[in-house]
Amino acid sequence: MAAIRYIVDDVDVAADFYARLLGFTVLRKYGPAMAILERDGLALWLAGPLASASRPLPDGRRPVPGGWNRMVLEVGDLPRLVSDLAEAGVTFLQGIVDGPGGRQTLCTDPAGNVVELFQAHSN
Repeated sequence: MAAIRYIVDDVDVAADFYARLLGFTVLRKYGPAMAILERDGLALWLAGPLASASRPLPDGRRPVPGGWNRMVLEVGDLPRLVSDLAEAGVTFLQGIVDGPGGRQTLCTDPAGNVVELFQAHSN
């Protein structure tokens, strides 16, 4: 199974966000250091400040949350999900945008990592 790793500030807060709001299942938790979640065959590894993935690199740089790389979650009813997530206090970086294959929007998890929510055009 392929996995995506996101660096997060707080593993419990991030795991709750993905499980409660985006339909992930928490498979394993390693205290405040790390959690492994799954949705539709996608593994999401959440690495907190105590995880080995969060250690400084040899040149001194530290892995931090955020950036423009992102996972894409396909959804069935984008406007409804956006409304539900906004009501739950989720931050969006833009409104819903139409593209050649469907509609999308970008939201952030509690640590600032970007998540794309995508609904394909029906044929």
